[in-house]
Amino acid sequence: MNKQISIDNNDREMSISEHLNELRQRFLTTLILFGISTTSSFLMLKDLTIILQKPAKGVKFLQLAPGEYFFVSVKIAFYCGVLLCLPIAIYHIIMFILPGLTGTEANIIIPSLLGSVCLFFVGIVFGYIILAPAALTFFINYGADIIEPIWSFEQYFDFILLLLLSTGLAFQIPILQIFLGLLNIISSQQMLSAWKYVIVIATILGAVLTPSTDPFTQTLMAVAILALYFTGVSILIILKK
Repeated sequence: MNKQISIDNNDREMSISEHLNELRQRFLTTLILFGISTTSSFLMLKDLTIILQKPAKGVKFLQLAPGEYFFVSVKIAFYCGVLLCLPIAIYHIIMFILPGLTGTEANIIIPSLLGSVCLFFVGIVFGYIILAPAALTFFINYGADIIEPIWSFEQYFDFILLLLLSTGLAFQIPILQIFLGLLNIISSQQMLSAWKYVIVIATILGAVLTPSTDPFTQTLMAVAILALYFTGVSILIILKK
């Protein structure tokens, strides 16, 4: 039996000024928590830097310009602050829009938002544990007997950031499928019947979303996209029963 999100419609309607005041309070709360998260990340910068360097085993990092590491440190703290604050921001978005939703809308939108956040973090973990080591190992070993890998930390961080964000976005595929399926825009049967096109698109996305140029990492990304796609179809079939 499907669980339904209960919405109390007996509350009095709020005026526009009250809605704006609530929105301002929630925004300020989120902004303050973002500031705290970013500051905390900056204070833990050494540990975060070590974590980011782990996938690149055996590589020496250099500061190639004055202040390079400082500016990278600011970016690391900023993005970590965003990630830590993201669940809080989604919570405030849900609480703000919830009173204006019907029961059906709430049962689609709210689980979609929660699932989207969870899958985004799962995608980041997948990118860090699986994709990043695979891509970096390829680049480190290629020509290792000729040159010693010494990289700019800023360029390395930009590479890792793009890879993790791309993977997190790729993991949104099941949420998009379920959302479209529950709105009856496209059915699970139509999704399954398009499997040939999906394989082609997954291959293209694997090449586009992966910042590295090695075929192994691109193949891993393509396989992950296919697995996510068919997982989304399976979940949609179960939900539609």
